Amino acid sequence: MAGFGDLVQKAFYLGVGLASYAGEKAGGKLGELRVQAQKLADELVAKGEMSTEEARRFVDDMVNRAQQPGATPAPEPTSSEPRRIEILSDDEEPTKAETQNVDNLRQQVMDLQEELRRLERE
Repeated sequence: MAGFGDLVQKAFYLGVGLASYAGEKAGGKLGELRVQAQKLADELVAKGEMSTEEARRFVDDMVNRAQQPGATPAPEPTSSEPRRIEILSDDEEPTKAETQNVDNLRQQVMDLQEELRRLERE
């Protein structure tokens, strides 16, 4: 019976060790998340896109979301049907309006080039 008690004790210690290790890993990941979120917030504050108070709330919110169970987004359910995609072809003929717009732009460029030549001669 002494062997069974040792086995139970070792199993208990293994469980405690695993829980401790998991806690350390989770704490490390949360620390990394906080550092990354703080860097992002600092960049946004430096650019003027966020105030310091908003940055502090942003970092706290990110860490709180990471600590909540089920924080990972649920995968989208896959459909049995293939998803529809639209294939755009470069072989399509340009419309009359597009052609006319291109012609107008070409004419404007030619007019500007002619005016530039005239100004250079003066």
